[in-house]
Amino acid sequence: MRDLAIQAAGGIAILTAIVHGVLGETKIFAKAHIEPAWIKLMLRLIWQCGTVAWVGFGVLLVAAPHMGSDVARLWIAGAAIGTYSVAAVSNAWVTRGRQVGWVAMTVASALALVGA
Repeated sequence: MRDLAIQAAGGIAILTAIVHGVLGETKIFAKAHIEPAWIKLMLRLIWQCGTVAWVGFGVLLVAAPHMGSDVARLWIAGAAIGTYSVAAVSNAWVTRGRQVGWVAMTVASALALVGA
């Protein structure tokens, strides 16, 4: 059950990250008028840093049961829980709960905790 929970957390995190990256590019930055152009590029790259981090932790969560180390599993889960929880709280606060990203990250955090 622990393995399934931690791997589900990873799957949800990866899916959420992909949606985050695609929506950022298609809905936010495609329509944003930010000058100069290098600042727009910098903001896009910073936006995608979150996407890459969430995918990376998702992959580690999926792989954690196969590592054969409870210590590694705990550290991976703890780092992912911290990252996803901050993202969830920030998203819920800024959007006043009107987007589902915070729900997905909360679920990923909870499943990672169960699977830790």
